[in-house]
Amino acid sequence: MKVLKFGGSSVASSENINKVISIVEKSSKKNKIAVVVSALGGITDLLLEAGNLACSGNKDYKKTFETIEEKHVQVVRELIPINNQSNVLGEIKKMLNKLENTLEGVFLVNELSNKTSDKIVSFGELFSSFIIANAMQCNNLDVILKNSQELIVTNNNFSNAAVLFSQTTSKIKEYFKQNNSKIVVLPGFVAKTENGEVSTLGRGGSDYTAAIIAAATNASILEIWTDVSGMYTANPKFVREAFPIPNISYQEAMELSHFGAKVLYPPTIQPVLKKEIPICIKNTFEPDAAGTLITQESSNKNPIKGISHIENMALITLEGSGMIGIPGISKRLFEALSLEKINISLITQASSEHSICFAISNNDTIKAKNAIDTEFSYEIEHAKIKPVIVEENNAIIALVGDNMKSHQGISGKMFSTLGKNNVNIRAIAQGASEKNISAVILHKDIKKALNTLHSEFFENQTKQLNLFVVGVGNVGGKLLEQIKQQQAYLLKNLRLQVRVIALTNSKKMIFNEDGIDLKDWKPALEKGTALNMDLFHQKVTDLNYRNSIFIDNTANENISKLYANYLKESVAVVTCNKISCSSNYTNYLNLKQLAREYNAPFLFETNVGAGLPIIDTLKNLIASGDKVNKIQAVLSGSLNFVFNNFNEENSFYNVVEQAGIQGYTEPDPRIDLSGVDVMRKILILARESGTILELNDIENDSFLPKASLAADTVPEFLKTLKLEAEHFNKIYKKAASNNCRLKFVAEFDKGKAKVGLQEIPADHPFYNLDGSDNIVLFFTDRYPIQPLIIKGAGAGADVTASGLFADIIRIGNN
Repeated sequence: MKVLKFGGSSVASSENINKVISIVEKSSKKNKIAVVVSALGGITDLLLEAGNLACSGNKDYKKTFETIEEKHVQVVRELIPINNQSNVLGEIKKMLNKLENTLEGVFLVNELSNKTSDKIVSFGELFSSFIIANAMQCNNLDVILKNSQELIVTNNNFSNAAVLFSQTTSKIKEYFKQNNSKIVVLPGFVAKTENGEVSTLGRGGSDYTAAIIAAATNASILEIWTDVSGMYTANPKFVREAFPIPNISYQEAMELSHFGAKVLYPPTIQPVLKKEIPICIKNTFEPDAAGTLITQESSNKNPIKGISHIENMALITLEGSGMIGIPGISKRLFEALSLEKINISLITQASSEHSICFAISNNDTIKAKNAIDTEFSYEIEHAKIKPVIVEENNAIIALVGDNMKSHQGISGKMFSTLGKNNVNIRAIAQGASEKNISAVILHKDIKKALNTLHSEFFENQTKQLNLFVVGVGNVGGKLLEQIKQQQAYLLKNLRLQVRVIALTNSKKMIFNEDGIDLKDWKPALEKGTALNMDLFHQKVTDLNYRNSIFIDNTANENISKLYANYLKESVAVVTCNKISCSSNYTNYLNLKQLAREYNAPFLFETNVGAGLPIIDTLKNLIASGDKVNKIQAVLSGSLNFVFNNFNEENSFYNVVEQAGIQGYTEPDPRIDLSGVDVMRKILILARESGTILELNDIENDSFLPKASLAADTVPEFLKTLKLEAEHFNKIYKKAASNNCRLKFVAEFDKGKAKVGLQEIPADHPFYNLDGSDNIVLFFTDRYPIQPLIIKGAGAGADVTASGLFADIIRIGNN
């Protein structure tokens, strides 16, 4: 025999009940079955509401009663063929009259005892079981209705009655021994006392009814049909990648259920646990889904079966030197809490006996503090114990699995994973059985913690990168294009799922928590909200995604000032904006320190050579013990393009204009031509080499005429380039006469740096540097004479975007 239990969501409407009938019909072809049903969805709450309204003298209880009546009549009319409706409605009306009379009695005396409340709420299951049994009969099923109140006997602890198992088991066995019908429909939750008074089984009562019947009949299996496809590896509302657990042990199921998995209420499955009867959690709305099978032992090889959590917890700490070596402190503490009926979810105590820390519901903090203050008033008054510390807005997360005890390093992996994502752990608890490792964290970190742990333990090491992209101009647009092209490759080959969560231009911003479709990002951004970088930061913080990366594709100083705020939230920063790293040394050093402190990478490879691995190579040299003695470099792709194309036939003005059109120069070409951009780059390399240097320490031998340097606007500046054509021609002719080529060179030597235009002879590595290429020569202890040379394209949106993309992937791989 099988026992099937259907919850409120499964019988919430006539449509759903038809699904139930289909499931029962299929199951009954091979087995005798008992079907336990809850009240129609939402009815129990309405019954309680009606009782409370009546008790308070509020006539609105009648409206609630009418809603209950209408709901059941509607289901009957939709479910039962018209020829059979009158009989069914007649019986329902009789029960409704009894309910109405009971509510009227409560209204008249303004009193609602637990006994009367039980009588009122019991109607929910009596209504539903009667309707469902009749609907099955109308579908020609071999079915009989049996009132559970005639089988389950309890004490008179109304609203949460204890089952008298000897009498109950005997009655159930006797009934099912005599019954010949293939299907028996029974109301869940309801019972009667030895004196025949209506009682209920408390929270999870319908599950309890099903478990009692399954145990008494030695059923082959107990199937609990609900609105989810089993017990999940984590709450799917928080973790999208969560999936149903195929097989789980009783102990694992109870651990997960205690820590927030709502599918089961642990006390209700005790009867089947004792008999080792399997439980299967199934989905009424996806009946072909496998669901979760709960048995004595778990077969899954994964040591972790699930990750669960409890929200809205408070952490209470009792500490003081007066606790050390004093017996009975713990006893007094927990007895005081027990008297206030306060449930404790987690306990941890230092081996020094100096402190005891425990977690309770936020709702119980005032009662708990008052109880402790009263119990330990003497010790607190005499400073033997400190005043109670109450920290609210916490949560408990737990890893659950029977096989954790046979796998080393699970807790280390858990805490390391949380730490890397800046999830602070406030308290830890683990039993010797190693079935559960629990940690208290801040409530705001729940989503990040669950997703981080789920990714680590269940997702085959697939890492999700969440990008918040500021600036979608030339470089930003190319970056998005490259990401779109490579998303599938990265997922398949590097197990990196790259999602763009937010985009901004200079006017608008958009967010999509599931990731922006990069095929249509432009029209989506046009419809976005007005740009507000404070709100942008707040949204990034509120989302609190793991592996979040803030990407700055601008040359905006105000944007660069925001980096510290993101790093403090453990959000990585990837930037091609040189302003921060070339600002005052204190700020540069602070950003580097914040990156280390909050475990948030701060990568700026593109600050110097676009996509060339210059900074990364420099870091590796220093990390391996080498010392940089001298740097010579051509670091401006735009200036190299200009001087490679400038000659007597192609004026300096024309070449600068051409460089702007091709995207080699900044929107303001003065930044490039003044040498400031190169100064910033050599400054960054000097600092990365370990030298403390400021921008104004760098000597700049400008090749621009005074008129160009004095220009206040870009149009004025470009005009001077035309008017001063002879100045630039003289520079070119002088170099040509010496068989040299002009290159704007940056040098760092003996702690000093300078930039300027130089005539480069034919035997120098810089001489044949083409187009917009960059080149860097590192002279180090290991490369004293023949330098380490890095050469390649150093300007352009494509290569800069590829450099940013490389930094993003570097974060993912680390």
